[in-house]
Amino acid sequence: MNSESTPPSSAETFLWKGHTSQWVHFWYYLFCSLLAGAAIGGIPFTLGLSAIGLVVPLFMWLVRWWITKCTSYELTSQRLKISSGILNRKLDELELFRVKDYAMDQPLFLRMVGLGNLTLVTSDASSPAVTISAIANVEDVREKLRNAVQAERDRKRVREMDVDSHEGGLGVV
Repeated sequence: MNSESTPPSSAETFLWKGHTSQWVHFWYYLFCSLLAGAAIGGIPFTLGLSAIGLVVPLFMWLVRWWITKCTSYELTSQRLKISSGILNRKLDELELFRVKDYAMDQPLFLRMVGLGNLTLVTSDASSPAVTISAIANVEDVREKLRNAVQAERDRKRVREMDVDSHEGGLGVV
């Protein structure tokens, strides 16, 4: 086997692990709180039947919290692993050399609580865009991702090529 065509193997190292913050659901949780407050406020007027209505917003809150908590992201030196699901687990892996571009944004509300979003544009057919929402230390994670993408491209000897389609060219008759 020719050693020049095979990239050198390197041990995969752990860089970062995190979850989406529950702050991303602030308005949803506020709505659930208002529904629960209305159910509690209605108890004296409905002979206690509103207490049954208290279960619905609490259940809605719990399900949303659990789904968010069960989604985790792990960044290694070679790939991004996205694990999700409550009963049925799903693991999606994105090879870092496939990342074409990344963008960080911090909307005002998230910035106020020290969070931000990281969006990756990839050449992966199954996930052309990946968004990691509402994570802490987003600047540090972006920098770790940037360095890991460049190192993995160098290790695999991969370069991204931009090919534009030309609209005004010659057509086939």
